[in-house]
Amino acid sequence: MKSFYPLRFKPVYKDYLWGGDQIPKLYNRNQPEGVYAESWEISTHPDGATRIANGPLAGKTLSDLLPRYKDELLGTHVSGDDFPLLIKLIDARDTLSVQVHPNDHNAAAVGGDPKTEMWYFLEGDGSAQIYCGLKAGIGKTEFLQAMEDKTFAETLRSIPAKKGEAVFVPGGCVHAIGAGCLILEIQQNSNTTYRIHDWDRTDAAGNARELHVDKALQVIDWGNHADPRCEVAGRTIESCEYFQLDRLELTAETAFPMVGKTFVGLFVAEGGGTIRWTDGEEQVEAGQSWLVPAGLGGYRLVPEDVSLTVLQVTVP
Repeated sequence: MKSFYPLRFKPVYKDYLWGGDQIPKLYNRNQPEGVYAESWEISTHPDGATRIANGPLAGKTLSDLLPRYKDELLGTHVSGDDFPLLIKLIDARDTLSVQVHPNDHNAAAVGGDPKTEMWYFLEGDGSAQIYCGLKAGIGKTEFLQAMEDKTFAETLRSIPAKKGEAVFVPGGCVHAIGAGCLILEIQQNSNTTYRIHDWDRTDAAGNARELHVDKALQVIDWGNHADPRCEVAGRTIESCEYFQLDRLELTAETAFPMVGKTFVGLFVAEGGGTIRWTDGEEQVEAGQSWLVPAGLGGYRLVPEDVSLTVLQVTVP
């Protein structure tokens, strides 16, 4: 690779039965009619690796490049040989299943991959909601009874989905995304989900989706009753050992130096403009995701009109 530049990717779409069609419509993506439940924006996961869409590296995946250019692309602070995250959009026309993901401590025991994540609400006035975490006083006994009675909603903390707010969902936290939510999800590079209840839904052929109750009960963190809402104050939305999400609200050209420790993932939430680096520039538009290689040295964002809102993902 002779030079580095900000990478834009071709998303991988998932047509899960609960999904809607707002992602291509809201972000002016040229896609046929259909269900776009999830848009995997930046991914090396084998269930949906995204390919570079711009520049001389177009058509390649990060997995093609990482064996030779891991430090230059991901940074010296990022451990392992793979991209550590999966960045996606979620459009929930209907409520997702009640589910849980394993964490670093119990994933191997159940044959899964750990998955801690967070959700940033891209739209919403609070009329839609998510379920995240067990209410105070709910332990395994109460939860098992709710499983029998199918009264899951009564055991879970309900939170309104308001634009600009966010929740943190550690592995082991029982959760479900409610109907009407549009979300940017930042997560560990994992596709392990254990469904506990799917609201008795069936597909077009009348088949119910598989449940994974036994494994779910092994990975639920019964002691976690913390409020999952992120304290959105200032630039940083959430920071944990796996990722950090910052919101950049720019009204003038702004420089972002880089020292090679971490890549920078960018999702353009609102507005448009230009991303510039030493030997090039490209237009950025709402709904685009970019990966700025750690070895780029720095870049600049230039708002096109009054403002540009970008969600920035790094490894702290």
